[in-house]
Amino acid sequence: MLEGVLALFVDPRFILYVLIGSVAGLFVGAIPGLSVSMATALLVSITYTWQTSDALATIMGVYVVGVFSGAISAILINIPGAPSSVVTTLDGYPMARRGEAWKALKYATVYSFVGSVFGLVVMAALAKPITNLALKFQPMDYFLLAFFGLCTVGGLTSKSFSKGLFSALIGIFFSLIGMDSVMGTPRLTFGIQNLKAGIPTVPALVGLFGFAEVLSTVYQGIQDGSVMDIQQENVPMRTILKEFPRSLYYCLIGTLVGALPGAGGPVASFLAYGQAKKITKHPSRPFGDGAYEGLVASESANNACIGGAMIPMLTLAVPGDAVTAIILSVFYIHGLQPGPTFLKMGAGHFYEILAGGLIGCVFLLVLGLLVAPRISKVINIPKRIMMPIVAVLCVIGAYACNRRIFDVGLMIFFGVLGFVLRRRQFSTAPVTLGLVLGGMMDSNFRRAVSLASTSETPLKTMFWRPITMVLLVLTLITLLGNMPMIKQWRSGEGKVKN
Repeated sequence: MLEGVLALFVDPRFILYVLIGSVAGLFVGAIPGLSVSMATALLVSITYTWQTSDALATIMGVYVVGVFSGAISAILINIPGAPSSVVTTLDGYPMARRGEAWKALKYATVYSFVGSVFGLVVMAALAKPITNLALKFQPMDYFLLAFFGLCTVGGLTSKSFSKGLFSALIGIFFSLIGMDSVMGTPRLTFGIQNLKAGIPTVPALVGLFGFAEVLSTVYQGIQDGSVMDIQQENVPMRTILKEFPRSLYYCLIGTLVGALPGAGGPVASFLAYGQAKKITKHPSRPFGDGAYEGLVASESANNACIGGAMIPMLTLAVPGDAVTAIILSVFYIHGLQPGPTFLKMGAGHFYEILAGGLIGCVFLLVLGLLVAPRISKVINIPKRIMMPIVAVLCVIGAYACNRRIFDVGLMIFFGVLGFVLRRRQFSTAPVTLGLVLGGMMDSNFRRAVSLASTSETPLKTMFWRPITMVLLVLTLITLLGNMPMIKQWRSGEGKVKN
């Protein structure tokens, strides 16, 4: 593994594509309203005809640096560039108001680098053991795993579990449109010829994450914040690294949370921030009033999620968050099959992902220390200029995939759907996962039923295996644990009526 990764560290073409992605991630993530998810979705269409290695290098650069750069606008204008940077505003912006914007950006950069490297190293260490376990999976196991992922994302990406689960069901419904893989007949196409091949992934993702953001921004009329002045100051690296031992604990939290399908950076940063308040006896300032300890916790955890979220995506084909759900679609578009056999059949691509992420970490450090403090004017680009550009890119990205006007219409449809879901407090991440995983659930469930139908004890054949039983129990616990009545009973707010 080490030789394969190091070979890419000296490949100028590979490094160049990671740099392109890193620079794009820096600017996209720093501008409020342009999320990493949206940038990755747009890149799916741009990299559609590229070589697989070039596409993976660019997307890993965007992913790694894009997650960090959300902290730039969070610190300078109190508007998080990404959901995972919400916690960063709690102490980052107060530091900027005190005239310590340069110091805050340096802390954010260093510990984003630490978190990203930690998560990727854990990914490299755990990918093979998890793969060996996954090789023992049967069709019913894959179905339950995907279902468990959808149940988890339904509970963690929405204030309401039922709303999250409903969003996932919407995605599953759209994934079933097209030719039936078993019967060979059109299914849910409503007589539309262009739907026989199914819903194209690229227009759907561009609509849900790109065009929906444009519609939301136009509807809400979000005000542009004013950027704090940045005064360069000398911040010794040894002072910054005093928090390194504690940051490893936050990184561990971020990696573990990232490995849970659907949790992601926002959950990890909130958990790490809560732990920081508990274990830091004497913070530099009160938390929420410019304590750099809070900044360290948030940025270490949300960047460590990158490696954690990649683990289930690569080894089990279950995305850890919305970005890895989009990256999963990149795999399928380029003919790759993530899952238990990926490390054996596609070891070279695993090295490209790992090397792309680690090189992206290096560019994160360089761009964060040298460029981030100097892009305040870019952050403040008026929405009336930025949003039309994004809308045009969405149209171009949707059309470029198959060169069909029909796909542009699909993109607009999913954009409107995403906008309506957001207005009703429904998360779009479960829609994405349902769209990506629905086909896998459908085919594996039908295979499991077909295999069990020839047995004298079909239920025992389907479920009486250790792995299957564990996945079934986890799925039931997730479903039952998020039911309103169960939540009330656990919190003592109410009693379940007979």
